[in-house]
Amino acid sequence: MAKRPMCLLCFLMVLSLGVLELMGIPLIKGNPLPLNVQEQIEAHPGSMICGEVEQYENTEFSQSVYLKKTYLIHQSKKFPIENVRIFLKKEEDLKPGMRILVKGTLKRVEGPANPGGFDSQHFYACRHIYYFMKNAVLQKKTAVYSGYRQLLLEIKESCRQILKEAAGKDAPVFCAITLGDKQELDPETQMRYQLAGIIHILAISGLHISILGMGLYNLLKKMGLGIWPAGIFSLGVMLQYGIMTGGSVSTMRAVTMFLIAMGARITGRIYDMMSALSVTAMMILVESPAYLLDSGFLLSFGCVLGMGLAVEKICALAEAEEKKWTKALVSPIALQLVTLPVMLKFFGEVSIAGFILNLLVLPSVGVVLTGGMVALLLGILSIPAAKLVILPARVLLLFYEYLCSLAGRSGWSTWIGGEPEIWQIVVYYGFLIIVLFMGQYIKEQLRKKKAVSEETELSEERAEAGCWKLYAIRITAGIFLAVGILILGYHPAGSLKVICLDVGQGDGILVETPEDHHFLIDGGSSSQSELGRYCLLPALKSQGISWLDGIFISHTDQDHINGVKELLEYMGKGLTTIRAGYLILPAWAERPDAWRELAEAAKTAGVKVMTAGKGDELPCGKVSFSVLWPEKNATGKDVNEEAMVMELSFGDFQMLFTGDIGADTEKKLLAAGGLEDVDCLKVGHHGSRYSTTEAFLEKIKPEVAIISCSLTNTYGHPSPETVERLKAAGSQVEYTMKNGAITVETDGKKLKIGRFRKD
Repeated sequence: MAKRPMCLLCFLMVLSLGVLELMGIPLIKGNPLPLNVQEQIEAHPGSMICGEVEQYENTEFSQSVYLKKTYLIHQSKKFPIENVRIFLKKEEDLKPGMRILVKGTLKRVEGPANPGGFDSQHFYACRHIYYFMKNAVLQKKTAVYSGYRQLLLEIKESCRQILKEAAGKDAPVFCAITLGDKQELDPETQMRYQLAGIIHILAISGLHISILGMGLYNLLKKMGLGIWPAGIFSLGVMLQYGIMTGGSVSTMRAVTMFLIAMGARITGRIYDMMSALSVTAMMILVESPAYLLDSGFLLSFGCVLGMGLAVEKICALAEAEEKKWTKALVSPIALQLVTLPVMLKFFGEVSIAGFILNLLVLPSVGVVLTGGMVALLLGILSIPAAKLVILPARVLLLFYEYLCSLAGRSGWSTWIGGEPEIWQIVVYYGFLIIVLFMGQYIKEQLRKKKAVSEETELSEERAEAGCWKLYAIRITAGIFLAVGILILGYHPAGSLKVICLDVGQGDGILVETPEDHHFLIDGGSSSQSELGRYCLLPALKSQGISWLDGIFISHTDQDHINGVKELLEYMGKGLTTIRAGYLILPAWAERPDAWRELAEAAKTAGVKVMTAGKGDELPCGKVSFSVLWPEKNATGKDVNEEAMVMELSFGDFQMLFTGDIGADTEKKLLAAGGLEDVDCLKVGHHGSRYSTTEAFLEKIKPEVAIISCSLTNTYGHPSPETVERLKAAGSQVEYTMKNGAITVETDGKKLKIGRFRKD
């Protein structure tokens, strides 16, 4: 670092931010607004705010507007609250730069509620947004606005329209690649690209900036412009391009490094990638320290760091320095090794197919990008010409889709390693640093050997001894890497874990047995859309689960099955490598349409379908599931009262899952005599007043009762009467709506309760 002072400064800056965070100064995490401002907002959530329109977009139900330089106005006093995202009740004619006054309800941006969930709170904190305003109503707006920013917005919209006409159904992909606009990108397309490990081509990155920036610079030089005019013009264009495409952290990193590289070329200075990377990181972190724990920041900078520090050393270890094709094969592996813990920490999985597919995609992605850009320029004059020039790029996209489809159909395209703990990440990077030192040593030895061999001939014995030494180092490095990866993916077993996910108004329960078997009990919601994509899949991946032994369905109400159905459809379409063995449905004589649709989705996904009713036992190692309901002659007409009721047993621990049964079924279960004391109860029907009767509780006497429902549901769940009955029975009541996912962990004797949200 002595030769690179910028790298040292960057390291010291990161260290200082960490120390300040530990001292209680919330620069990276939390809400940095003054406490008096936070208290003011908490006391008066329904308030007036005034801010400057930065950008806006129309959503399905409202108009979303991002405000900067925002003030909370209360009793003629102004309180600065940084930036705010507001949701207007009706669409308004707004332009960037306008100052607007709006009235609505301010609410703190929420963090994740489940394992693997997207951290909205931190995502928006990076952008200095700590509050949303819901149900906002515009009170006033200024006539003055930013003509320059409005022009950029209009140019982007014109570009979007040209691509729609020129690229047809492929337009959303071209909008993502050329404009950084993913609004209309099909979610399934994103999932396919992510599974294949080539999702990065759909974001503005260093590859895009270098192709476009250097392409423009070289073109201008060939047209006769000198270094200074060509360089300055290229700098200006790329800066505006970065602003127009949204200014994501990867775009900011790429544009800033391009500006430094071009500045070095113009002034005749030497460009040092690591110094440029350090300067760029410091600039971004000064503006928003929260980026230090942002996935986009860590992956973007991690890849460049890998290119600067790891690629040559890993290539030396793999004897891939001399041959171009072996170096091209090993280089992506080196980058993956550097970013592996980040990928697992934020996404729980890593694409293995990406190692191979990137070798096919990266050399050709420039054609797609260039084709899209040329089509944009030609489209101003002639749409038919734009259609013609973009055709080769569209053919390449078909090839990419075929590769993604191949990856999706295979069961090995991703490694679901789960979310590692901090100690695992530290140990892994410790091993990786040792390996990189080994690679550096081999690189230096090979260079010395080459220099000596040019001057004099080495004896065969000395040459052979040197080869054996390097071979031993390579073997040791390989072992170190393997051990590091195994530690990173290590998940200790031995206990039973039941995770009651926060699915809003619905149920979704994940069971992990001591022998590493996994089950899902229900998975649906009436308050959260795309539950399979945004809740079930991330939760499974974060726990390192790639195989579900069984999926139990208590009954077929949508708030118990729509997420499961979505999950099965993803399996059938090859959009996830997670697989399941069995779908276990209630044994009903008359099967409703939802039952049949779920069974059909399971068959399409290659999942076996079976039914279960009263008296059925499903053993799985030390854990067993006993089905207490429905009766064998159940018709299925009343899906709630004939829902599947199960008891899970492990050692001295018992847990009861009651679906949406009510008082009638509880009476029948009591009369049948199959109930016993349980340690934990998954409260029936989301805490409805018509379930969990006093007589029922007197019989089962649960120590812990878990209620799953939405904080804003219209049913009044959980009923205060039900909560009182639970407390009177001596139960510790836990709520997913308050604390997110509730985890029950036991060794068969002792019981431990975990709340995902601590506050």
